[in-house]
Amino acid sequence: MPELPEVETVRRGLEPAMTGNRITRAEVRRPDLRWPFPPRMAERLTGAGILRLGRRSKYLLIDLDTGETLIVHLGMSGRMQVDTAPTAEFVHSHGALPAHDHVVLHLDSGATVTFNDPRRFGAMDLTPTAAIDDHWLLAKLGPEPLGNQFDETYLTAAFAGRRSPVKTALLDQRIVAGLGNIYVCEALHRAGISPLRKAGHISKARLRRLVPEIRETLAEAIEAGGSSLRDYRQADGALGYFQHNFRVYGREDAPCPSPGCDGTIRRITQSGRSSFYCPQCQR
Repeated sequence: MPELPEVETVRRGLEPAMTGNRITRAEVRRPDLRWPFPPRMAERLTGAGILRLGRRSKYLLIDLDTGETLIVHLGMSGRMQVDTAPTAEFVHSHGALPAHDHVVLHLDSGATVTFNDPRRFGAMDLTPTAAIDDHWLLAKLGPEPLGNQFDETYLTAAFAGRRSPVKTALLDQRIVAGLGNIYVCEALHRAGISPLRKAGHISKARLRRLVPEIRETLAEAIEAGGSSLRDYRQADGALGYFQHNFRVYGREDAPCPSPGCDGTIRRITQSGRSSFYCPQCQR
């Protein structure tokens, strides 16, 4: 599933093509994805002007001049692709069939934005912009890891008394929004913290190191266009490249890349997910 860097990369790719344009026609080609689409979705989108594109956690937020916001979640295999060709012919370099183009937005600039989702685990909803923070998908999310509210003081308080592993705690979207399995593994390795260590037993000094490592990991991933493992593509169809910079994720039995460490990357299962770490330099 796309994590924060992938969704932010998609947002940045869509922004210049969508912001300031109007949706002249919206096609909604099925009644649902993971959940039913909102009532009259095509009608409510058609004619709407696009004011801005935002992101909250792993959700795209498209603010409209109708006073509503389109919330988009990419799910496991969903992606939004821009086609700026004058003929509005769709380009699917990933080999997807047109049958998986579930929502198509035709813009007054001549561009077309298509939501393609073969597995149909994605989602869309329309909600009043003024009440966006109260939407059930967003209301309980924690602070953004790249925002000012996320620091060692916050994380120390959030982890206080928690007996769950730090890996599990960081994946809890109520504690911090947008982090996923890949980037938590990478950030914990950079910070030298074992994914098995109990969250409430990590000192403030170590959390002070973890916070910037999380930020740096995410920033580098965004700069690289995210990570393409299976389905993820950018808005123009390009792959992400951060997977070439993985230190531990997917590198079971490989040598630890930390300078001076002769350990070997190990894979374990936590809460049904694979965790990759170096038992020698992550404590």
